[in-house]
Amino acid sequence: GSLITLSCLSHRVVCQVISTAVPADSGQENGTSDSSWITRLENSYGFYIGLGLAVFSSFLIGSSVILKKKGLLRLVEKGGTRAGDGGHGYLKDWLWWAGLLT
Repeated sequence: GSLITLSCLSHRVVCQVISTAVPADSGQENGTSDSSWITRLENSYGFYIGLGLAVFSSFLIGSSVILKKKGLLRLVEKGGTRAGDGGHGYLKDWLWWAGLLT
C-alpha cells in the first residue's frame, strides 16, 4: 500500500494505506438521503421556487424605486429644495421612507 507521512509541531506519524473502502450507502449526499422531503421538494419544484423568488424580488425592487421617486417628486411640488441641491426634506416624507424600507 501507500505510505502517508503526517507531521505536527511535535509529532510525526507514518500511515500505511492497505485498501480502499466504498461507502455503504452511496445514495446519501451531504448527510441527507434522497427520501428526505426537502430533497424531493427541491428536485420537483426548485426551478419554480427560484423563479418565484426572482420575480418577487424584482417586484419589491421596482416598487421601492417608484415609491422613493414619488416621494421626491412630491417634495418638489411643495417647493422644497431638491436632494441634489443639498435639501433633506425628503427625510420627512413617509412615502420616501416606505420606498426605502421596501
